[in-house]
Amino acid sequence: MRSGGKAIVDSLVANGVDTVFCVPGESYIAVLDALYDVPGVRVISCRHEAAAANMAEAYGKLTGRPGICLVTRAPGATHASIGVHTAKQDSTPMILLVGQVARAMQGREAFQEIDYARVFGGLAKWAAQIDDEHRIPELMTRAFHLAVSGRPGPVVLALPEDVLTAEIDEGGDPGPATRVVPKPGAADLVRLRTMLAAAERPLMILGGSGWDADAAGAIRRFAERNNLPVACSFRRQALFDNRDPHYAGDLGIGPNPALAERVRSADLILAVGARLSEVPTSGYTLIEAPRPRQRFVHVYPDPDELGRVYQTDLAINAAPAPFARATAALEPVDAARWTDWTAGARRDYEAWRIPTQTGAKLDLAEVVRWLDERLPDDAILCNGAGNYNTWLHRFFRYKAFGTGLGPTSGAMGYGFPASIAAKLRHPERIVVAFAGDGCFTMSGHELSTAMQYGVNVVVLVINNGMYGTIRMHQERHYPGRVIATDLCNPDFVAYARSYGAHAALVERTAEFAPAFEAALAAGKPALLELRTDPDAITPRTTLNALREQSLAQQAAGTTAS
Repeated sequence: MRSGGKAIVDSLVANGVDTVFCVPGESYIAVLDALYDVPGVRVISCRHEAAAANMAEAYGKLTGRPGICLVTRAPGATHASIGVHTAKQDSTPMILLVGQVARAMQGREAFQEIDYARVFGGLAKWAAQIDDEHRIPELMTRAFHLAVSGRPGPVVLALPEDVLTAEIDEGGDPGPATRVVPKPGAADLVRLRTMLAAAERPLMILGGSGWDADAAGAIRRFAERNNLPVACSFRRQALFDNRDPHYAGDLGIGPNPALAERVRSADLILAVGARLSEVPTSGYTLIEAPRPRQRFVHVYPDPDELGRVYQTDLAINAAPAPFARATAALEPVDAARWTDWTAGARRDYEAWRIPTQTGAKLDLAEVVRWLDERLPDDAILCNGAGNYNTWLHRFFRYKAFGTGLGPTSGAMGYGFPASIAAKLRHPERIVVAFAGDGCFTMSGHELSTAMQYGVNVVVLVINNGMYGTIRMHQERHYPGRVIATDLCNPDFVAYARSYGAHAALVERTAEFAPAFEAALAAGKPALLELRTDPDAITPRTTLNALREQSLAQQAAGTTAS
């Protein structure tokens, strides 16, 4: 006989899980006890459930297998919901296992009782409760199957305490869950080639999940054979080597205006793996819903997504990886008509990488450009949400698959926990986290986790003393009326050192390179505080310029009225 908790762990092992992230709780202590006897599964105990869920989500991104997070009842589960939401929007395979009150207590609003199927029903691909210990193998297998099949995403399973302590028969676990991966049909590929051959200004846009290094290489060869310009969706730049002459840039927040115009003027868009939601389409203006002006080919693994927002000229129900590999069988088309179009897209990207704001005491553009030249191709860069990311996304060239981790959900507090997961997965690689001061203080306590497990990441805290993105919107829409966006920050260097981490302050551009090299050589987690000019709100403008422009527009509107 074995406990229900051991049956849960046996299912994890059967599905190749090697790491779980958690904040311990008494509601699932039987699972923790079962993990004690499984040295092949590493248990990372975090300081907050939001960070644990973010780590699991990042691990799912890196591996293509479900990241596993264990949390306790309602407070733990709701803290972890941010990671579930990110996994949903980022199409990341993830399983959140939640302790639940015993079955006999349910329905009375017992201590920390909530209905997880109702709470997570709109966030997860599937949210359920295991009420029969004998069905643990079946329902755990279903969880793994759903997390990775079709459009990957999160699954939430509630585990009543008495289900975890009940005894069931030893054995009976099936093998690894089946992954259903849709593949393109031969007719789809023939029609795609016909449409491509008739185009004058084609553009391929890559995004989503379900890729691997081999598929990224295959889609790059397809672009080269057909001389296609390639853009990447929001925070998916690592799907295509940014140094390749076919790379045209990324469709993120505040994209290159030249690239935005190129999307509008394309006569054929081939979107592979990307949903093309609000951000990469600049609010559904670059590609209009429901009927795009461009001829539109959409390759996506979820048939319910195809045609949901955009009417397509060709919908291909296929996951990105098998589609990319299938393109090897396509004979290249005559691409002579768009030679200048592709070359122009590359020139626009190269011009975009030239800094326009210079002369700052600490120039983030120069910092990122130095990192771009210094870091090895396989270094992993992680980030959360905030205006500081505009420098990273604009001036850094991602060179290899799987080297960028950022939430397309726009979640703050993500970058630092994600870097811990990345370093645990790839201890031999350099891992750097970018975090604003507001972003870092949401998860900075995980320095304790990094120290405990010897996770030697380097986190760059970009400190401008405010919630910069919101301040930017304030000055744009309500100039001079600043409220709720100033931050009272700690001494970040002293804060990091109190955990035992290496730390240093950087206030000038010239100080960054030696400080970064010292951080890498420290042999322990490291933090560099980069104090920046709060007026430098983006690489293109300042807060003062935004305020003056908004005031001028308001004055002009008053005069006109």
